[in-house]
Amino acid sequence: MRIKNMKTNRMTNPLGFDLGKPRLSFVTFDTAATKQTAAQIQVALDEEFTNIVFDSGVSEAIDSLAFELPINLEPSTRYYWQVTVWADNGDKATSELAWFETAKLTEPWSAKWISPVLDKEIHPVLIREFDLPKEIVSARAYVCGLGLYEMEINGEKAGDEYLTPYFNAYDKWLQYQTYDITGLIKTGQNTVEVCLGNGLYKGRFGFEGGETEIYGDQFALLCEIVINHADGTTTVINSDDSWKARKSQILFSGIYDGEIYDTSTNDATCYDVKEFDLGYNRLKARLSLPVVVKEELKPIEVIITPAGETVLDMGQNMVGWVQFKANATKGSEIVLQYAELLQEGNFYQDNLRTAKAEFRYISNGEESTVRPHFTFYGFRYVKVSGWNGEVNKEDFTGCVLYSDMDQTGSIETSNRLVNRLFLNALWGQKGNFLDVPTDCPQRDERMGWTGDAQVFSGTAAFNMDTYAFFSKYGYDLAQEQAALDGMVPMVVPMATVKGGGSSAWGEAATVIPWNVYLHYGDKAILEQQFESMKGWVDFIKRADDASGAKRLWTTGFHFGDWLALDGEDPNSPMGGTETAFISSAYYCYSSMLVAKAARVLGKEMAQEYEELSNEVRAAIQSEYYTLTGRLALNTQTALVVSLFMDLVPKEHRDRLATDLHERLKKDKNHLKTGFVGTPYLCRVLSENGDNDLAYTLLLNKDYPSWLYAVTMGATTIWERWNSVLPDGKISGTDMNSLNHYAYGSIVEWMYRYVAGINPVEDKPGFRHVRLAPQPDYRLKYAKASLDSAAGLYESQWELTKDGQLTFKFVIPFNATATVELPDADMENVQVNRKSLSSLGVIASQNGKKVQVELHSGTWEFEYMPEVEYIKYYSTHMPLSELASNDEVKSVLEETVPQAASLPREMLTNLGHQSLRELSHMPFLPISVEILDELDLKLKEIKVVVQ
Repeated sequence: MRIKNMKTNRMTNPLGFDLGKPRLSFVTFDTAATKQTAAQIQVALDEEFTNIVFDSGVSEAIDSLAFELPINLEPSTRYYWQVTVWADNGDKATSELAWFETAKLTEPWSAKWISPVLDKEIHPVLIREFDLPKEIVSARAYVCGLGLYEMEINGEKAGDEYLTPYFNAYDKWLQYQTYDITGLIKTGQNTVEVCLGNGLYKGRFGFEGGETEIYGDQFALLCEIVINHADGTTTVINSDDSWKARKSQILFSGIYDGEIYDTSTNDATCYDVKEFDLGYNRLKARLSLPVVVKEELKPIEVIITPAGETVLDMGQNMVGWVQFKANATKGSEIVLQYAELLQEGNFYQDNLRTAKAEFRYISNGEESTVRPHFTFYGFRYVKVSGWNGEVNKEDFTGCVLYSDMDQTGSIETSNRLVNRLFLNALWGQKGNFLDVPTDCPQRDERMGWTGDAQVFSGTAAFNMDTYAFFSKYGYDLAQEQAALDGMVPMVVPMATVKGGGSSAWGEAATVIPWNVYLHYGDKAILEQQFESMKGWVDFIKRADDASGAKRLWTTGFHFGDWLALDGEDPNSPMGGTETAFISSAYYCYSSMLVAKAARVLGKEMAQEYEELSNEVRAAIQSEYYTLTGRLALNTQTALVVSLFMDLVPKEHRDRLATDLHERLKKDKNHLKTGFVGTPYLCRVLSENGDNDLAYTLLLNKDYPSWLYAVTMGATTIWERWNSVLPDGKISGTDMNSLNHYAYGSIVEWMYRYVAGINPVEDKPGFRHVRLAPQPDYRLKYAKASLDSAAGLYESQWELTKDGQLTFKFVIPFNATATVELPDADMENVQVNRKSLSSLGVIASQNGKKVQVELHSGTWEFEYMPEVEYIKYYSTHMPLSELASNDEVKSVLEETVPQAASLPREMLTNLGHQSLRELSHMPFLPISVEILDELDLKLKEIKVVVQ
């Protein structure tokens, strides 16, 4: 038995974070035991545990998902901790050491804010030399630099992070970072240099050319270096007016436009710095995860375009930058320009709008490794100009930059396009989870749009450990919201976008914390965000009360079903579903989430918000549903939202599910949903008896569909369903990102319904799960793994050649699962090569499903399903499927030649309907007898899945 994933506030060995009341979590594994019977957590000030400051004793109450440490933390202190776990079979394990280290806490700052006495456009390096005559035991630096900063000590970069102090509402709070610089400081002469760049704080940012100096107009630094000596004394080096400044070799930096880095001159002239009063009230120990180089990619090809350009193809749309080995003559300029796609084989940047997205390097004549400092790019292609000699791809490395989150989930199926779709969503998350969940990483936007983050948050939490990431984003959102009387901004941090209050976007305040709680089982996220959650619903209710208290939300601006394909104006991004319906639906949904959160936290107001939610649901039913259950809005999104958010009267759910099926049939079994409908579409279908249709939508390869982009070579999720047209031309440049993760929310359905891994609300954090895969014959197999807060789950299924279904589930230690086997007869189910009935587990027949309660372990099921999963052709299938098989086509030509000879255009328009449905049409009359005869022939032809 072993213990892993030792985390504090869901972070591994966090240094200098605002931890509040630290919460320790761990995972026990590699044991045949099933349950934790007791645990003991010890915390000490030294690695030898001679100075123990907390000992829980052997306790049955310790929850591995989150144990809140009941101790008062001291500033600038490293705490070591370990856990011992006892299991129900007598196993015992003690973990390795983990640690967390506090920042300054309430300790006052002795350092001063300083700024260079230079023109405010000149990028500075702020310098301090100091001598240390005594032996050094440890050293820490507490730093905040504005806009962005990098620190070097004795010529070496401190830490492995980039773009510090990160991106947030600087007018509300400023983060400082803590560095362990013990290995960089030496006895004798030392030099600290801090380079500053513009960033979001003072650089260009925003639409239509953007604004500058949004949060400040001066470069600024606060730096406090604390060195502890062997003799017990302490030396403190503070930023103050004794520091000096020089002009940086970085001549320009901007998030959108890139960087100019000139090493050909080295102006050593020293300039004074001035102290100035930015105050300390906004300062807060960091919440942002480190942004680091998580992966490196090599170019797959050097392309010479028809226009004669030299372009690197990284093979993957990625975010970060390209680092290169330069060996150029002094004064020569190498220019790298970044782009997402080629057009007619040539380099293309028009969809970046005003963002230059370039890096200019002027050489000092020495061989060196070069990278940018205060920018990042979203790109697959890099145009190289000014290179000395032939461009060799080995000289270039793509540095993939994103917040330091562990990947927790993976999915693989028998369909390579579906596998690529999963990777596209994962890469979209990598590219856009760079401190802030941005909409896109490449053009002149890169903003923390709340709507995008909300719809993707479930998928994100399956893919990666997002607890700390969303905790920081939620804190920032709450800070902005508090100044807006509960209104949630469209963008967090707001920067230049001052509007807000839209449904679905504002739900970032309620949906994200709830999803985080569901995935990690730590109610601290609800405690942190509860006032924000409640504040959002109270904002909606005030808007409702001001417009007549109808318990509908009918006022204000709303994005609606953004970028849906059913709007009245094809050139408008607004979808066809009434915005008042969508906003009222979210009013109901968010009110219920507040009620649930209040109940988890033991707050009496839970009943109040549940009643509000019920009142809104009743008003929606009165306004939008007939007495027989017909919904007044016949759009895919309206029907999907009705079912997902439980708006429809219970007695009419089946009717509405049927209406959704018919709506999709009218839409030729293709989606038309936008940002609101898409995340729930397949989930609703699978949950309401239309799983085959959910798979159809997943597997469609023509526009509009998820796989259309994959067939077009996409390596990330697109902003639009047709960002690139079939001929390879971009569909427009005004708002067209090729790395926009929102539609990647389909991956949550893949985890929950293809693989069947579902968290449950009453035992969150995957302490208990519902394992309910829903296979489809069009996939031969599917398998997923999830390294959850409770441990590693695996779920896989296979449809064998003889039509049997096999399942394999791995349930981690100290967890349980309810397994649902589809289309199964309990008497025919084998488990681990024994009959289910002989196994001694709780099992029951529940309609067409067999339900089994399982504890931790590996479980393999096999049975012949009661419904045939291997499919044969029939007249009930869409005509387009029949026409795509040569053997079937010859049978059609022989039996119903009029069907086999339909014009291609007619087949395109009507091919989604079955031959039996079309047989009633005047142009294709076919008798029932002939159709029955045809079925006898077709049932001999098996549907072959590639």
